[in-house]
Amino acid sequence: MSIRITRRHALALPPALATGTAARAQASWSPGRPVTLVVPYPAGGPTDVLARLVAGELAKDLNSPVVVENIAGGGGAIGSRRVATGPADGTSIMLASNQTHATNISLLPDGGGYDPVRDFVPLAGLADLQHILVVRPDLPVGSVAELLALARAEPGKLTCASTGQGSASHLTLELFRAKTGVDMVHVPYRGSSPMLNDLLGGHVQLSFATTPTVLTQVQSGKLRALAVASPNRSPHLPNLPTLAEAGVQGVEADAWFALFAPAAVPAAALARLRELTLAAMEREPVRTRTTEVGMTVHVRPAEAMASFLREDIARWAEVIRTANVKPE
Repeated sequence: MSIRITRRHALALPPALATGTAARAQASWSPGRPVTLVVPYPAGGPTDVLARLVAGELAKDLNSPVVVENIAGGGGAIGSRRVATGPADGTSIMLASNQTHATNISLLPDGGGYDPVRDFVPLAGLADLQHILVVRPDLPVGSVAELLALARAEPGKLTCASTGQGSASHLTLELFRAKTGVDMVHVPYRGSSPMLNDLLGGHVQLSFATTPTVLTQVQSGKLRALAVASPNRSPHLPNLPTLAEAGVQGVEADAWFALFAPAAVPAAALARLRELTLAAMEREPVRTRTTEVGMTVHVRPAEAMASFLREDIARWAEVIRTANVKPE
C-alpha cells in the first residue's frame, strides 16, 4: 500500500519535480536502527560467507550496523517466516535461496507458512551454486554418455546420493531422470558431509553435488566430474562441459541466493536497499571472495529477479509433482 501511495503522490507533481523528490527520498533514507539480515541456515559455509560479505558493504554504505542472524530449521522456512511477519520498515531483510523461495512452496505443508511472491519483494539476486555431476573413480564411466549407457543397461542398480529428500541435489536428480528416462536409486542423506563421506567410501556411486562440496575431491582425483548441471560452465572447472554440451538438454539446476525484504517495505527504503545491494555485488573484494568459496557471482536486478522467481517456482513445482517428491 505504501508503494502505491508514494507513486500516486509522485504522479501528481510535474515530471522533473517528481523525479527529484523520489531521488531525494531514496538517497536520504536511513534505517534509524540496526538492520537485521536473516540467514535461514546454520552459521558457516558459503551461504554465511556471502551474507556477511554483503552485510559488511551495506553497513558501510548505510552508516548503520547490519547484523547477520542465523535462524536455521524447517528447510529455511523458520527464518523466512520470521522476516515475512517481522518489521516492514527496511530493518529486516533475508538471504533467500531457491529452497526458501522456489521449492518450499511446493514441498512443505502450507508452503512453510509464507508465500514467497506475496509476502516478499526482491532486492537483488547475488550468486549461484552450481551442481556438479560426480561419480566414484572406480565406476567404469568417463562421460555422461557412458553413464547413461550403464544406467540403461542396468536399470535400478546405480545409486545417486543427495543432501536430503527434496533438497536441491535431489531435485536435480529428478530433473535429470525426467529428461533422460534413466532409472537410478535415490539415496538421501542429512546434509553434504555424510553424503560426501559415503560417496568417498564407496557406499553410493554418484551425486549431483554443489561445487564447494566436491571441488577438492575432483581436483585430487578422488571423484570424477562428468558435467555441470548449469547453463554455464563452472569457473572453477572450466574444462568441464555443461550437461547440455554433453547431450542432455534441460537440466539446468543452479541453486541461487538473493536478498529479499518484506513486501510492505516503503518505497524509499526499498529503492535504497536495492541500489546498495547492487553496488555491493560490483565490488571486487566481494566478487573475489564469493568465487573463492565456490559460488558463481550472478547479479539479477530486482525486476529480473522477480520474473526469474516466478519461472523457477513453476519449473520446480512441475518436477516435484511429476516425481511425487515428499519432504522428510
